[in-house]
Amino acid sequence: MGTPIGSVLVANRGEIARRVFRTCRGLGIATVAVHSDADEGAAHVREADAAVRLPGDTAADTYLRADLLVAAALSAGADAVHPGYGFLSESADFARAVEAAGLVWIGPPAAAVEAMGSKTRAKELMSAAGVPVFAALDPAAVTAADLPLLVKAAAGGGGRGMRVVRDVASLEGELSAARAEAAAAFGDGEVFVEPYAEGARHVEVQLLADAHGTVWVLGDRDCSLQRRHQKVIEETPAPGLAAPLRTALHEAAVSAARSIGYRGAGTAEFLVSADGRPYFLEMNTRLQVEHPVTECVTGLDLVAWQIRIAEGAALPQRPPQPRGHAVEARLCAEDPARGWQPQPGVLHLLDVPGVDARFTVPPGRESGLRLDSGVVGGERIGVHYDPMLAKLIAWAPTRAEAVRRLAHALERARLHGPVTNRDLLVRALRHPDFAAARLDTSFLERHAAALGLAPEPEPADGTERIAALAAALADAARRTGAAGAPVPVRLGGWRNVPSQPQLKRYRSEPGGRTYDIGYRLDRDGLTADGFEGTRLVRADAGRVALETGGVLRTFEVTAYPERTFVDSPFGSAAFTVLPRFPDPEQSAAPGSLRAPMPGTVVRTAGLAPGDRVEAGQPLLWLEAMKMEHLIAAPAAGTLLELTADVGRQVELGAVLAVVKEETGP
Repeated sequence: MGTPIGSVLVANRGEIARRVFRTCRGLGIATVAVHSDADEGAAHVREADAAVRLPGDTAADTYLRADLLVAAALSAGADAVHPGYGFLSESADFARAVEAAGLVWIGPPAAAVEAMGSKTRAKELMSAAGVPVFAALDPAAVTAADLPLLVKAAAGGGGRGMRVVRDVASLEGELSAARAEAAAAFGDGEVFVEPYAEGARHVEVQLLADAHGTVWVLGDRDCSLQRRHQKVIEETPAPGLAAPLRTALHEAAVSAARSIGYRGAGTAEFLVSADGRPYFLEMNTRLQVEHPVTECVTGLDLVAWQIRIAEGAALPQRPPQPRGHAVEARLCAEDPARGWQPQPGVLHLLDVPGVDARFTVPPGRESGLRLDSGVVGGERIGVHYDPMLAKLIAWAPTRAEAVRRLAHALERARLHGPVTNRDLLVRALRHPDFAAARLDTSFLERHAAALGLAPEPEPADGTERIAALAAALADAARRTGAAGAPVPVRLGGWRNVPSQPQLKRYRSEPGGRTYDIGYRLDRDGLTADGFEGTRLVRADAGRVALETGGVLRTFEVTAYPERTFVDSPFGSAAFTVLPRFPDPEQSAAPGSLRAPMPGTVVRTAGLAPGDRVEAGQPLLWLEAMKMEHLIAAPAAGTLLELTADVGRQVELGAVLAVVKEETGP
């Protein structure tokens, strides 16, 4: 064993920084955070023993600056650097810079990172070793016979810099977009083109290797449920794999690691075609976002083993046998029904009942819940970084139990803040095809209607409408109490003085459905429009109990200045209170295109006022939360205004362009 590590700088932010810090505290190792100006008050900064500022807001100015990160480690007295995932975690140059400064690199050797860090070079290496790969295609030579295609970043991962191309004419534009996105996310704009496999599964193998020749296979994971090529739900073991296929994947992963002298944690990723043939995708030379599911079934702390291996420790000859099944869901601040638009704002509360604070399966137990979060209540979710808020993981003796527990925990979680993908996660976990392990990378698109990937009408069961009624009654109780009068409670009804009819207007978030809640409270109780047979049992500013159809339902109501949240065992709802009469000053010219989120204009289509545009024609692109978002013409017509210049930062709702729609002849 080499020199023990005494202080670790994590060259990252958010959830992974907090994750590494927790293990370091348990090992008695001091911690150093780095932070951009946007992250100055972030949880990972507050939890570290020391923190170093990286001036600026964007990743390019901060977390992608190897020179600043090495200088931060030296100035804070750290003796080791953990890269986390994303940013520079797969940069061989960064690994060399860390070691050249006399610091310990908690990761694989720079040569191994270099060999596998570029997906193009990694495929060449694996192909030479006899592992099937998709051959790269020359973009200039592709034809319609080669479609569909996948444009992919050579460096990094997480779906950034990736585009599916189904039309040769759009290839050049998608290449440009992928290069720009990859450069912004990883500091490397290299991309390549390969065939896109329809209906394939995404399966990966977790590896752990030491410097003494031992390579562990810690099982496999299915990561097929993806949006925009970013994983959404992951699980281990990968369900439904034939034993020979599973063995072949494990052996190929070990061969890859041994061929480059790998050390530390790493993951070999494969696509398994619809007919069961595996193709090597890439090797991620870092810890994966989804590593907790492997920890849950093996009982290992992978971060602790990364540190031990960096110190020179040897792995035991055999890994522990996995137990049970684990499933992870990524909770993100985004609206799936509106093209996965990022949703910045203040996260007031993130509370998941039943979470076990311990990382792995405690002895004698094979079920539990784990929450790895990057933020805590009171933090503002900005536009500069990934929209992931947290990962919720469930493990149990069987897959069915783990899936059921995860869906239940997500449904009961109290999430007060920006719109999230929570409802989509619950629906996906409860979908019959997921239960039957009929999985592939097009799962979300194939089941778009059932999963709510488009704006929906009011839920048929009326749960959202009755939640709006509960919000209105809690608001009435709050205002009554604030006025100094006794707050009406209990079965005996409200005051004996009849109240005037009341009307509250709410808009559901997400969904945008409007509810006009008309009600009256008097000595006979509650009379509410459209709620015949509903009886008020109790109401105060934070809790409302209603009896509907003989069933008592209790609602927890929390009001913030911008939004009201209603939580109950039947699900959660969020509402924006609407004025009874619209504000004329908030109107905009007909045909105005507003910014759907705060962001930065990164490209325009080169159009000018007066140009004719077609419906769906690109006008400009916004970058927010490390992804590009297209702003297109809503209809054919004439471009009257284009107010967004490249580099301009815009706020939510800002007018970007105005298109005058064509009228009939």
